Amino acid sequence: MNAERGFTSPLFVPPPKGVRGPRFLKIWLYPFVEVLVTASIYRRLEAEAERRGAAVDEVVVELLEVALGASLDPLERAEFHRSLAEKFLREAEELLAKGDYIQASEKAWGAAAQIVKAVAAKKGKELKSHGDLWRFVSEIAGEDRELRKLWRTANSLHLNFYDGWMPPEEVRYAVEDVKQFVERLKRMF
Repeated sequence: MNAERGFTSPLFVPPPKGVRGPRFLKIWLYPFVEVLVTASIYRRLEAEAERRGAAVDEVVVELLEVALGASLDPLERAEFHRSLAEKFLREAEELLAKGDYIQASEKAWGAAAQIVKAVAAKKGKELKSHGDLWRFVSEIAGEDRELRKLWRTANSLHLNFYDGWMPPEEVRYAVEDVKQFVERLKRMF
């Protein structure tokens, strides 16, 4: 894995040599750091992420910050969220190629949410809810109706994840809109 790839999704791996029991999930926390957790621990991380409205990666970093008594500075946090946005966009593209429009929808939404969090972090703000995301996008968009429309499209993908009502071609177009949204916000760095 190279440094540009950043964070990746967990990958099921067999137990380490000589260890009997459940398969493990491999989580990359940074390009050169791997953590193995059992599937049951990963499910708990997913549940906590869902409860917080966050990505599993965010929950893991927050738990490590608490455990180590250390925090990311605003620029590190901005880079973390930017990396997650790029990761989620790559994953959305991979899922589209496989025809998994529901999961592609959620990954694209995640990319949009993470790039908003990145811009906020750069400005020293932390966004913790959907309402915070909407208010911040409204603030940075100002009179830019196109940016607002791209954000609404990203949110429709989030709804599609739960309801699955979007036709495949609309998911493809919406993911393209999210790419535009991400690129526009990356210029705010």
